[in-house]
Amino acid sequence: MKDNNSLYIKWQVPEYRIPDRSKTWYRAAFVLVIALLFTCFFTLENWRPVFLGYQSNFLFAFIIILSSIIMIMTENKPPQIIDVKIGPEGVEIGEKFYDYDRFRHFSVIYKPKQSIKNLYIEFKNPITPRLSLPLRSLDPLSVRNFLLKYLDEDLERTEPPLSEQLTSKLKL
Repeated sequence: MKDNNSLYIKWQVPEYRIPDRSKTWYRAAFVLVIALLFTCFFTLENWRPVFLGYQSNFLFAFIIILSSIIMIMTENKPPQIIDVKIGPEGVEIGEKFYDYDRFRHFSVIYKPKQSIKNLYIEFKNPITPRLSLPLRSLDPLSVRNFLLKYLDEDLERTEPPLSEQLTSKLKL
C-alpha cells in the first residue's frame, strides 16, 4: 500500500517460502540422503560394496548431514514477516537498507495463471545474490512504474530465475 504522499510503497513478505511436501517427498529425500552417505563411505566393485576406509569422503558426509539438520530445523520454524519499503532513496528490507546505486536493474514478473507475482532486483556486484520479493496483494504495474523513476528495467526477464523454478519444483 502507498502512503498518502505516495513517496513510498510498503508491504510485508515472509522470510522464506514454505513448500507443501507430501510424505512421498520425505521418503524420497530420506532415500537420497542414505544413498549419498553410502557413496561417501563405499564404492561398488562387481556389484559388491567395498568400504573406502581412510579414503572416505568425510567432508561430503558432513555437508549432507548438516544440510539435513538445517532443513529439519527450518521445517519446524515458521518464517518471520519482514517489512519491505521502496522509496526515493532506495529499498529497505527489514533492518537492511539498499541504496539504488547498488542495483543494476529490476524486473517484475506477473503471471496470474501460474500464481507468480514477484519483483526481482539485480545487484551491480555479481557476487551478491538477487533480491526476490513476492508482491502479494500489490499491483505489479504500480511497483514497476514507481521503480522506473530510479532503476532500469530488465525487459528480457520474462520467467522466474532457473534457481527459483528448480527450488519450487523440488520443493526445497
